[in-house]
Amino acid sequence: MAPVAPRRRLLHLAGSPVDEFFADLSRLYAAGALDALSGDDRYEHVIVHVAPDGTWTFPAGLTAADVAAAEPLSAASAIDRITRSDIDAVLPQMFCRPGMTSYRSLFDVLDIPLVGNPAEVMAIAADKATARAVVAAAGVAVPAGEVVVSGDRPSTPLPVVVKPVDADNSLGVTLVTEPDGLVPALESAWEHGTRALVETFVPLGREVRCGVVVRDGEPVCLPLEEYSVHAEGSPIRTPADKLARTGDGDLYLVAKTADHAWIVPDDDPVVPAVHAAARLAHEALGCRHYSLFDFRIDPDGRPWFLEAGPYCSFSRGSVVAVMAAAAGMDVTTLFATVLDELDRERTTP
Repeated sequence: MAPVAPRRRLLHLAGSPVDEFFADLSRLYAAGALDALSGDDRYEHVIVHVAPDGTWTFPAGLTAADVAAAEPLSAASAIDRITRSDIDAVLPQMFCRPGMTSYRSLFDVLDIPLVGNPAEVMAIAADKATARAVVAAAGVAVPAGEVVVSGDRPSTPLPVVVKPVDADNSLGVTLVTEPDGLVPALESAWEHGTRALVETFVPLGREVRCGVVVRDGEPVCLPLEEYSVHAEGSPIRTPADKLARTGDGDLYLVAKTADHAWIVPDDDPVVPAVHAAARLAHEALGCRHYSLFDFRIDPDGRPWFLEAGPYCSFSRGSVVAVMAAAAGMDVTTLFATVLDELDRERTTP
């Protein structure tokens, strides 16, 4: 009888030191990953949760009650416990800026393998102005645009899309078609940061996302996911198109319903151009394991880069997981593929 491989101990890094919204968002995705992966006998799961007050816990689950029942620890005590826990890999599930950068860097310092993109890639992607400059230099089409701070007036002609440089989930994003809408749009963006990105509005068209998964060192593009946008009524995606709360206050994913998002057939004429742009963006940003990009398709079928979101939660509803499933790769196979790539990197000179 062949020996049974030891189970790999996975650390699910959840929560947020910033606020309850990011903590709730993290728990939503992390709980989905635990549900998807918990039936796989290859893994043992450990949860660590960082609260907005700075305390760390090791809860048994990811409900608010589970987190509240766990013993609060200081960061130093929690890190000491982690280093003594024989963790084989960390699955980061934090979506605030510190969670995507500083907390990922921590595990590099501890020499504990991290699933997904490193802190430096996440920092570039989280800054929309920097990300667009990097991919544009690699030959990816980006809308004309400029960054403005309080007191400045943009010169980009209307219509424009105004967005915070470093916020996600379409927070503070506004389409401006008339001059009197520009100042309110800028003020809305500045509520989420000190800089606003003002981009030329790319007319519809369509809006799609493209995921990339690395296999044996090579980036492989997944089927596209398309989102419901219409020239009249909903020309851009807003926060209401992505997240909402139930009557009990729990977050859920709006964009996963069939009337909001669907998989694009492989023979659709936009697929080759989007795949080519996504590969360029993946390489330009220095992504590893996987990546995800938003594109606007103009009426002529040309894709324009909007932003990068190089994360995957490995819940069944995570965008990259949905795309992989459409390609015949379920979430456990997707996760195993990523772990294989992580192992390959750590053993290749």
